[in-house]
Amino acid sequence: MPSFPFTLLAVAVIAGAGAITIYLGLYNIAADAPHSRMTYSVIETFREQSIAARSGSIAVPADLAAPERVASGAGLYTEMCSGCHLAPGMEKTEMSQGLYPQAPILFKGSDRSASEQFWIIKHGIKMTAMPAWGKTHDDRLIWDMVAFIRQLPSLSPAQYQAMTQNVPMDHDAMMKGMTETKAAGPETSESGEHTGH
Repeated sequence: MPSFPFTLLAVAVIAGAGAITIYLGLYNIAADAPHSRMTYSVIETFREQSIAARSGSIAVPADLAAPERVASGAGLYTEMCSGCHLAPGMEKTEMSQGLYPQAPILFKGSDRSASEQFWIIKHGIKMTAMPAWGKTHDDRLIWDMVAFIRQLPSLSPAQYQAMTQNVPMDHDAMMKGMTETKAAGPETSESGEHTGH
């Protein structure tokens, strides 16, 4: 069993080596230089535990599978998400090929819960290209995106094209509707409770 002073010295050496690595810029932060397997494993575990801890109490709307939500989400996904996450029948884009870590190809399916998907879309993920869409979109529209993403793996390229060509309104109109909704009254929080302004 190592003594306390030895353990303390080992921690100090590791911390010092880390500080030197950071200060001298020894770790290559470029997106075209992948992390080592150990580094990626630590980041992945950290990310998954963080998402799980923060999304577990989010209440999923009872009408998540409603056609109106899915149709609204189809328009939002096409404009905001498909450039990175792609879509059925869509070739890789310049954006998607340059990302590190690579964005999940959502039409291939996901084992994430609806609550996790909502949290990720709303808050984004640090040190990836995933933005926090909650800065510009209310919870209603974010749930619409979740609704569509959960249907996406079951769509053929033809079905995807049909859905996205016949969306109920364009993005600017959706955003205008969101602004009017905010002005009219309270929002609904992640937990499903009403919050005042």
